[in-house]
Amino acid sequence: MAKREITRGDLMSMDRYGRERADHRRRMTELKKNRRVAVGPDATFYFENYDTMWYQVHEMLHVEKGGEAQIDDELSAYNPLIPNGQEFVATLMFEINDEKRRAEVLSRLGGVETTIAFTVDGETVKAVPEHDVERTTAAGKTSSVHFLHFPFTSEQVAKFKKPGARIVLGIEHENYTHMTVLSEAVRASLSEDFD
Repeated sequence: MAKREITRGDLMSMDRYGRERADHRRRMTELKKNRRVAVGPDATFYFENYDTMWYQVHEMLHVEKGGEAQIDDELSAYNPLIPNGQEFVATLMFEINDEKRRAEVLSRLGGVETTIAFTVDGETVKAVPEHDVERTTAAGKTSSVHFLHFPFTSEQVAKFKKPGARIVLGIEHENYTHMTVLSEAVRASLSEDFD
């Protein structure tokens, strides 16, 4: 069973992490290859797990150099993004390099976080946004980053785990309607998040 929480005992010293950082980055790049799903031209889902969050905590501690005082905040921020064994957790990013185009697109995507779902053998698994902060303004503009949970039933987990299953991840917002069929490699990798 996968680990579900990063504890202080799981953290390495920043001296050691600094020495091993390049190795951890290479390992993470390889791991994330089958945990990244593009949907349409601008949206990319990064599916998180214990390893991706362990790496993120260490990166934050390494870069920000907050020491002991920073640890609890990082654990509080990133532990909720580790899947609980019956869900996926994803960071959705609208990745648009052109600043003007990015502002224009995001200004028309208010509420996009409520229009995202997996389809698993004809069943829908809707995304549930993380409620850390409001990601859509009253004016209808959305954030370029969203944190989403996808809670599965036991039956849906069994269907998702089946090799060759047709799994679709889609966004059905009136101004951004796109879907992607998961590759078998991605399906297999994400299946490891379930108990």
